[in-house]
Amino acid sequence: MNFREINIKALIITMIIISGVKQNANAQSYKKTDSGVGFSADKMNVEVKFYGPHTIRIIKYPEGKSFVKNSLSVIKQEQKIKFSVTENKDILLLKTNDLQLFINMKNGEIAYNTLSGKELLKETGSDFKPFNDAGNPAYSVTQSFQLEKEEPIYGLGILQNGRLSQRNQDIRMVQNNTWDFVPFFQSVKGYGIFWDNYSPTQFTDTTQKTTFASEVGEGVDYYFMYGGNADGVIAEMRDLTGNVPMFPLWVYGYWQSKERYKSQDEIVDVVKKYRDLKVPLDGIIQDWQYWGNNYQWNAMDFISPDFPDAKRMLNDIHRMNAHLSVSVWSSFGPMTNPYREMGSKGMLFNFKTWPESGRESWPPDMNYPSGVRVYDAYNPEARDIYWKYLNKGVFSLGVDSWWMDSTEPDHLSQKPEDLDTKTYLGSFRKVRNAYPLMAVGGVYDHQRATSNDKRVFILTRSAFAGQQRYGANTWSGDVNSSWESLRNQVPAGLNFSMTGNPNFNSDIGGFFAGAYKKDWSDSSGSKNPMFQELYVRWLQYGTFTSMMRSHGTDVPREIYRFGKKGDAVYDAVEKFIRLRYSLLPYIYSISWHVSKNQSSFMRPLAMDFSSDKKVWDINHEYMFGKSLLVVPVLNAQYTPEKMVKTNEENGWDKKEKNKKEPSAADVDFTQNKTVKVYLPSGAEWYDYWTNTKHNGGQEIEKTVNIQSIPLYVKSGSIVPFGPDVQYATEKKWDHLILKVYPGSDADFVLYEDEFDNYNYEKGNYTEIPMHWNDKSYTLTIDNRKGKYHGMIEKRSFVIILPGGQQKTMAYSGGKVKIFMK
Repeated sequence: MNFREINIKALIITMIIISGVKQNANAQSYKKTDSGVGFSADKMNVEVKFYGPHTIRIIKYPEGKSFVKNSLSVIKQEQKIKFSVTENKDILLLKTNDLQLFINMKNGEIAYNTLSGKELLKETGSDFKPFNDAGNPAYSVTQSFQLEKEEPIYGLGILQNGRLSQRNQDIRMVQNNTWDFVPFFQSVKGYGIFWDNYSPTQFTDTTQKTTFASEVGEGVDYYFMYGGNADGVIAEMRDLTGNVPMFPLWVYGYWQSKERYKSQDEIVDVVKKYRDLKVPLDGIIQDWQYWGNNYQWNAMDFISPDFPDAKRMLNDIHRMNAHLSVSVWSSFGPMTNPYREMGSKGMLFNFKTWPESGRESWPPDMNYPSGVRVYDAYNPEARDIYWKYLNKGVFSLGVDSWWMDSTEPDHLSQKPEDLDTKTYLGSFRKVRNAYPLMAVGGVYDHQRATSNDKRVFILTRSAFAGQQRYGANTWSGDVNSSWESLRNQVPAGLNFSMTGNPNFNSDIGGFFAGAYKKDWSDSSGSKNPMFQELYVRWLQYGTFTSMMRSHGTDVPREIYRFGKKGDAVYDAVEKFIRLRYSLLPYIYSISWHVSKNQSSFMRPLAMDFSSDKKVWDINHEYMFGKSLLVVPVLNAQYTPEKMVKTNEENGWDKKEKNKKEPSAADVDFTQNKTVKVYLPSGAEWYDYWTNTKHNGGQEIEKTVNIQSIPLYVKSGSIVPFGPDVQYATEKKWDHLILKVYPGSDADFVLYEDEFDNYNYEKGNYTEIPMHWNDKSYTLTIDNRKGKYHGMIEKRSFVIILPGGQQKTMAYSGGKVKIFMK
């Protein structure tokens, strides 16, 4: 070997060594696993974990510390997926089939891009500050992002701020009576962020940055998900935190409630009156104190002498084909069995909650403190005890569903030291916002374990991320009976839907209505035209929420309180209750679409018409399903608007003085009024009442009266209508009307099952796909898929077009076509 050959060989060996050093250096700069990468940057550890090709978890925590967490909301595990990793200087590029993550390994900041290079979102800093959490070392944690200037975002929960897009907001997220917080938002750009933290959290959005800042945590912990559009983001969120089970059909009928029916005779009589009037009704709700006095608070037993035979009461209600829901709370009085058992085991919190006094009076008489205490719903044994008494005292009688009040829970003193309260999972501060998830989940899980014959249905006052998996519909709490409050409910429900929770409603008429009965000739207030107008408009809005439920205090809401048939207000109430029932085949099929395909009932216009920037922040219109455009009337047209300034703590104060109010003779509800409506571009729109067709992308004026609201159907829709009934299952759906709205092709799947058990989970249901070919004007009803006990073998459909064309089609489960010209 000559000298030249030796030098070449040495050079090759040197290059191999240098190359190996570089590779080794790269290998040490980050660690790759089948589900992500980890590295250290700027004195912190960063973990990037894939929970699917479109959902990524980011964890950041101080260097030298550990991060161990079992999420209360997330039920999915990290996934092995195909992704590539490329390192270029200080930038780590992770690439999947749809996303690119650019990770700065110096400061740990991450930018999320589409595969084509479009930037979706980027981080702008993380922060950890030492925090003493009730004697345990922890951190206050912050994560900031940079959004585009004009980019709207939706979500964060049930917010009473009247806004749709939550840009330029500063919101303290701590569960309370009327604000329910879910630390999740999604963008019109088709991505979402879930901040997986349960402590009090400040959400702040400015032109510079968008920030989640939580009081306590082991580190930053959030999920980025990309769905391409709003439905896709919601699908990712539910895949992560749980899917939506089906409610019984009867849940979608009309519910009557008040604060409160004071005896079993009274509540049975209400159902009887609805049946005598032949006004549809499916649900009746018994509010508090069926257990007796406040020392027996939430005994979950009919021990009040006013309810001497609860079993007979249940039988009377069921014989009239109605269903009963009863109020249960997250707290117990000292004279109850749950209190005694949980108290002996250290499962009760010691902070102020409702009710404060053992006497039913306002303000509370603290000479007689109630001793009521909230239970530790984070404790699995406590949840077992809760169900034991609920099952024994109420469920075993045949009660159909639960009205879980105060699931936030009521925390009246709000003392900082209260958050130091010890729970099964650490300080109350650490897990505070997840309380409703644990309380509601405990009842759902136990009832499912007890019986599959009756679907779980829970009406709850508070919610958190993941609660959609627990058969719960969240209502917006004890809101005021005012027009401002009604206006707030529309965007509140829409934003809640955008967090992945599809089931929302509000007290029809508002809860605190006492201001409408003062100085009024009818002591009940139900004849006051100011309240009547507000109530009718609220009920019309409530027709197009996932639960239609009338409830409130001071002013009774039963239909017969507003007069009789032929009176304008009575007729308006009855008309919309009947409209709700005619839409049950449509609503129930949407419910299946929600459960099977991750859809939503209430849909901000930006969900379906995101290319029309004019709808991005419209907070008073929405889609109900994908066919109906709902424009509630949210301003007084016949009477003055009444300003009501109360809240859940002073709402019982009766000292407010009123201005002179109009008499019934001064108000003519039959007069026509006008409302401005924006019709989104991208479709044509049919007036539901007149079948008049309008082009999208324009604002029009719609004439209404007290018995109508602007309601439109999107072109390219098939909407089924059911029979005239007194309750949801009174008649079979063997003769349905199908209204077809031409303008483009349309698809609809009619869903049916046994209506109130979990056999659908075993495949016992049917789907009937329908397709409208707009070019050939042909409706095809395809082969029926599936079967269930009691399935309708033969039926007929009446097909109706807006122009009046009408044909009847027999259907026996096989594919049929009908030409409509």
